[in-house]
Amino acid sequence: MNFTRWSARLPGTQRRAAARAEHTVTTTDRRSEGSVPAARAEQLTDEPPPVPAVDELPVREVLDRVPALVALVHGPDHRLAYVNDAYTAAFGARPTGEPAAEALPELRDLGLMPLLDQAARSGRPRTLKSRKAPDGRSYTFTCTPVAESGGEDAVLVFATDVTDHAEAAERLRASERRQRETAVTLQRSLLPQELEQPDDLRIAATYQPGGTEAAVGGDWYDVITLGGGRTALVIGDVMGRGVRAAAVMGQLRTAVRAYARLDLPPHEVLQLLDGLAAEIDANQIATCVYAVHDPNEGRLVYASAGHLPILVRDETGTVQRADEPTGPPLGTGGWIHASGSIPLGPGSTAVLYTDGLVERRNEDLDEGIASLERALAGATGTPQVICDRLVRSAGVTADHDDDVAVLVLQHPHRTGADGDLFRNAALELLGGVEAAPRARAFASGVLTSWRFPPDLHDLGVLATSELVANSLQHGTPPMRLRLRRTDRRLIIEVTDGDDHLPRRRRAEPGDESGRGIAIVATIASHWGSRRTPGGGKAVWCEFVLPRATD
Repeated sequence: MNFTRWSARLPGTQRRAAARAEHTVTTTDRRSEGSVPAARAEQLTDEPPPVPAVDELPVREVLDRVPALVALVHGPDHRLAYVNDAYTAAFGARPTGEPAAEALPELRDLGLMPLLDQAARSGRPRTLKSRKAPDGRSYTFTCTPVAESGGEDAVLVFATDVTDHAEAAERLRASERRQRETAVTLQRSLLPQELEQPDDLRIAATYQPGGTEAAVGGDWYDVITLGGGRTALVIGDVMGRGVRAAAVMGQLRTAVRAYARLDLPPHEVLQLLDGLAAEIDANQIATCVYAVHDPNEGRLVYASAGHLPILVRDETGTVQRADEPTGPPLGTGGWIHASGSIPLGPGSTAVLYTDGLVERRNEDLDEGIASLERALAGATGTPQVICDRLVRSAGVTADHDDDVAVLVLQHPHRTGADGDLFRNAALELLGGVEAAPRARAFASGVLTSWRFPPDLHDLGVLATSELVANSLQHGTPPMRLRLRRTDRRLIIEVTDGDDHLPRRRRAEPGDESGRGIAIVATIASHWGSRRTPGGGKAVWCEFVLPRATD
């Protein structure tokens, strides 16, 4: 075995050999030119004395002292020719002359045999990075082809101990996993643990965190019962990743629930959120859609802060996109948001979602939304079934590179016995004080036809009388009384043209007014008021119906 020949392929050998050749030529030329004796020349030069050439070094002794693991195999079956002392210390003595698959079982178990074949065939080095060997340490293996004097190909196996690097990398990965698990736990704990289920809507939602290689984002959704049969729906996405994004998301979601209790129009809620987002973190922005469903109107009124459009499929299967109006994301400031609306009648399904569902690296965003529209057009079943189907159609898997949140709501088309549980009745309050007895008579007749028990009937008539009297005294025309029943509650609502909202207060013994709202608040399960888009107000109360017993 000619160690000298293949040792010339070790890193740096060619460079040092070329330097020696140049030094030899220069020295020969100088000797032929000068007439100074050699002894005098040695005295006059400052050059260091010549060092031994690499070819003159005992290669085997050098390799035996190398701390890295070295093995040499040759021939088509990679018979073992040599292992150095470091290799023997790591894996024990190895018999030479045997095929590597038998003589070096540790390399076979690590899958290094195909790498030896590739290096021998291609004539190029091949590397296998950071593999844990049977001795418990990690090595990076490099297989370098070597030409022998006999013409038979050989491969030099050089293994570098990278245990410290591998352990440091594993510690870093473990730290990242713990941080991601913390963010996922925080994210899930801040999302609704159980969605509110309004009387008139069926709702389902799903949240899918990004894969293990992706940090958790700030996607969130929520369903908020406003009272009076109305429901607020919200979905948003905080820009950024990790625990910070999840924490900001939690603050925004809490703020949305607080602002929703004010029963403000969607654009006013976003206006308040915009200022709050800037206060939470001026460098962090978020997109959001806030929508309100009123079963009496059959529409979804919404406002969007830089979020993706709501999709609505009607009962014929036609999908409509709610594109406008859309303002900039929350936290940018200086923008006046506006509300829009889209029909959501019986039999319709609406989908609110975050960008992780439709955005792909190699695809335009509009193409992703169009693909979701096609999937929604053909999706049927319960909201949860539709939710799962849309996620599957978008190709979202456990290793997806972004968070995904989807909120699906249906306005069912009720018929038969189910339809009898959802009824509406309305009366225009015309005239002056004579409208009050007409309203009481109307409410009594409606509640009787709906077959309410006597105690609930009487409470409903009393609440109607007080709300109408309050509107006649403090409101302005036009005035309207609306009665609505669902399978869970009775709702009484009076609207008028004055935007001054009533409040509950303590009436003194000598006061002639101020007791109506107090009476309503006492006898009803809930009551509230809100301003209407036309400049007036609506005051409502509701009674929870007794559950039917078998």
